[in-house]
Amino acid sequence: MLEKSLVLRPRGLGGPAPSRSRRVAVVARCPSSSREALALTWDGFGDWRTAPVRDDVEWGEAGSAVGDLEVGDLELSPGDGVSLSELGKRVLETTDVLEKAVLTHGAYKAFARSRIPVGRARGPDQPGRPRLPRLVPPRECPSPKRSGLCLSSYMLHNLAHIELNAIDLAWDTVVSFSGLELPVDFYHDFLRVADDESRHLRWCLQRLEELDSFYGAMPAHDLLWQAGKATRADLLARLVAIPMVQEARGLDAGPRLVAKLRGAADSRSADIVEKIAFEERAHVAVGVYWFHYFCREKGVLGEEAIAEEFQRIAASHARDMIRGPFDLETRELVGLPKDWFLPLAATTNTTTNTTERGR
Repeated sequence: MLEKSLVLRPRGLGGPAPSRSRRVAVVARCPSSSREALALTWDGFGDWRTAPVRDDVEWGEAGSAVGDLEVGDLELSPGDGVSLSELGKRVLETTDVLEKAVLTHGAYKAFARSRIPVGRARGPDQPGRPRLPRLVPPRECPSPKRSGLCLSSYMLHNLAHIELNAIDLAWDTVVSFSGLELPVDFYHDFLRVADDESRHLRWCLQRLEELDSFYGAMPAHDLLWQAGKATRADLLARLVAIPMVQEARGLDAGPRLVAKLRGAADSRSADIVEKIAFEERAHVAVGVYWFHYFCREKGVLGEEAIAEEFQRIAASHARDMIRGPFDLETRELVGLPKDWFLPLAATTNTTTNTTERGR
């Protein structure tokens, strides 16, 4: 049984940084649609896909682990009868935020090791959530001055909430589309996204604890999950609304948050946010890659036709989320040309900083 396969125990983790592979080798192994899609997204996407499992769930040598939960290796194999989608359903139903992150990392390690079957499952209408934070309409979310938190805690609380939703949305993509029998790399990519987001969440939780705060210290909203819920029956709409629009906003906001934190003399928080913002490039690239892939599979060919398909879907499912200012340079790097989203934007202010971010 799945419940007997999970072992939660105290454990410190560490490990080497991911090694890099040659993108050309990845391209050579891809069929036509995959090869064409890969050429149109971030040039670090192939390296991200083939990187080994990361265990750097704690930030920095001086950092302290959050809580005392850790997951033992999930000793699963294709013959165990446990599927990836069933694991995803369990994570989605989990209410404790740290346990959700820990289970996600354990599931990713198990799948990377044994490639358990994707299977089929149906996720909950609403993901499991702790008692706090209280979810309120966006207009009722407090401003920094009214939150009762210092600026760093306020920003990291907001980021922790985003990362928690990102874990659930990545898992929901795996579970909701598990019955379509898509290429296994599709499910692996979104599982790796969920694993990245679980690490980001743990960094935020750790830093909040170091700042004598916690996740749940102020209200938050539910808009991020609702955007995903509205696209559960439409694969291309999910790719547009979540990685290509919602996650892309992190590319724009990340450098601004880093600058505010450095201005507040909080270099440790700034470094965490900077690293997260850089790693979000891969998550947007996942959406770009699979959007191109499935457009080609359904016969939508050529740059103009694919751009029109993006705009058609975004206008229906994500228009309110396309707001500037935009980091046009970084968006271009991950495969989002400005001609795709600027016609739909409520604000077209841009940033054009040419320095490399997040390293």
